[in-house]
Amino acid sequence: MPEITISMAAGRTDDQKAGMMRDITQALVKNLGVDADAVVIQINEAPLAHKMKGGKTFVERKAMQSK
Repeated sequence: MPEITISMAAGRTDDQKAGMMRDITQALVKNLGVDADAVVIQINEAPLAHKMKGGKTFVERKAMQSK
């Protein structure tokens, strides 16, 4: 049973996340030959203030993009 854990910043819609999980499931079915019922996918979301890239939190990065 393949299990996939995805860590990402919060902010995507439920529809976006469901679509991503469906696509990943289909990729595993196609490439690994497993049944879709065997695939487990979990998303771990972090608030934007709890993730940092390049020395700036995602909140700071988002604010810079808005300028």
